Amino acid sequence: MSSRKENTFAKGICYDKLFIIFLLGCMVGTYYEQILELIKAFTKTGAIVWESRRGVIYGPFNPLYGFGFALITYVFCEKKNNRSIGQTFLLACLLGGSLEYIVSYLQEIFVGTTSWNYTRKFLNIHGRTTVPFMIFWGFATTIYIYKIYPYISKRIEQFPKKLGKFFVVFFTIFLSLDMLVSFTALYRQDLRRKGIPAKTIIGELYDKHYTDEFLEKYYPNMKQTKRDK
Repeated sequence: MSSRKENTFAKGICYDKLFIIFLLGCMVGTYYEQILELIKAFTKTGAIVWESRRGVIYGPFNPLYGFGFALITYVFCEKKNNRSIGQTFLLACLLGGSLEYIVSYLQEIFVGTTSWNYTRKFLNIHGRTTVPFMIFWGFATTIYIYKIYPYISKRIEQFPKKLGKFFVVFFTIFLSLDMLVSFTALYRQDLRRKGIPAKTIIGELYDKHYTDEFLEKYYPNMKQTKRDK
C-alpha cells in the first residue's frame, strides 16, 4: 500500500498538482475570454472575431486565471478545510475580487496599461473589479471546489510519475521564461512611450523584435493609462 502511494504522481496538495492546475487554468481562462468576445462580437455585428486574450506572448496561456485556479485550490482544498459552502462562497467572492483588483493595479503601476476597465459597470470598485463579478467568482469557485476539483485531482494522480515530473519541469521552465519575456517586453514598451531610449543590447533587441505593432497583436485589449498620454 505504501509502495503504491509512493509511486503515485502529485498525491495530495503539492507543487506538481498545483502547477498542472495552474497550467489548465491558464488555458481555460484564455479560451473562455476568447469565446466570450466572439459571442459578443457576433451578437453585435454578426462578424466572427477570434481575438487574442492571452496573457503571455508565446502560447495560449493567461497566468491571471492560472494563478487564480492554483490559489483557490491551495486555499480551499486542504484536508483540514472544514468551511461550510456559504463560507466558501463568501471567501471566494473576496479572493476573486481582490486578485482581479491587485493585478489590475500592479499592471498599471509597472507597465502603464490596463487590460480591463469596469468604470461604467454596476457596483464597480475603482474600475478594477465589480461586486457582480465577485459574486460570479464566488459561484464559479464553489462549483469548482465541490464538483470539478475532485475529478481533476483524481485524473492528475493517474499520470505516469516519470512523465508527469518531466511535464511539470518542462512547462515550469517554459512558462517562467515566457512570463519573464512578456513582462519585460511590456515594461520596455512603457519606457519607449516615455521617450527613454534603450541603454543595453537587450533593450535594443526588444525594440527591434517586440514593437508596439507586435505587442498589439497579442494584447489588443490592453490600453494605455492617462499618465502615458
